[in-house]
Amino acid sequence: MPQWLEMLILSIVQGIAEFLPISSSGHLVLLQTAFGGMKETILVNVVLHAGTLLSILCIYHQQIIDILTKHRRLIGMLIVGTLPAAIIGLTIKFLFADVLKSPWISASMLIVTGIGLLWIRKQPEGSTDYANITWKQAFAIGCFQAVGILPGISRSGSTIFAGLLVGLNRNSAATFSFLLAIPAILGATVLELKDLGEAPPDGMPRLYLLAGAGVSFFVGLFALVWLKRWLNQGKLHYFAFWCIPVGLISLVALAILSG
Repeated sequence: MPQWLEMLILSIVQGIAEFLPISSSGHLVLLQTAFGGMKETILVNVVLHAGTLLSILCIYHQQIIDILTKHRRLIGMLIVGTLPAAIIGLTIKFLFADVLKSPWISASMLIVTGIGLLWIRKQPEGSTDYANITWKQAFAIGCFQAVGILPGISRSGSTIFAGLLVGLNRNSAATFSFLLAIPAILGATVLELKDLGEAPPDGMPRLYLLAGAGVSFFVGLFALVWLKRWLNQGKLHYFAFWCIPVGLISLVALAILSG
């Protein structure tokens, strides 16, 4: 597959699946398994994460300004919410790295994500605004974000799920989820930059890398707006009808190929 086409596919998948509750990591693992030669290198990871991070900063810039000026206590809440993912993420990265590349786990966890999305449909909306979140609520959401490290488990879906579970209203559950994504993506990027210093160049042309960052940024903007609209309309469970069939079909395909 040509490098430009690989980058285009990876950029679109990263931009869409990083924010929509369908798991970017799960889809990328399955794509890499399906296409064989397609490789998401460390440098490509950094570039794609940079694009999606910029889309969050663009959509939620006012909330970020408010946190830095009027709601500084939320900085502590974001730290509390980030700790579980940092601890569990580092543990998995250094001790169980193969888990993050398993297509079997990715496919299975996509089904779990779909079931969780169907549960959201029946969950009554809370009344708590994200500005008033407590450390217990933040920590609970952070624990769900830690589970989202597994390929196939949607980080956005699991944290929004947790936000509704602990009593946040829909808009606040989404807002805190994506504010929590900022340190998560930054942390993952820092780890990848460290690995990048130890890895040989991957030969990807700079123009492709810049184009990939741009595509993931603009697709990420679209995905964030789409997610917020569907969440407010109570349609988040619709994504289950993507996750569950993709997971089941992938499991069947893997079983046939391995047999």
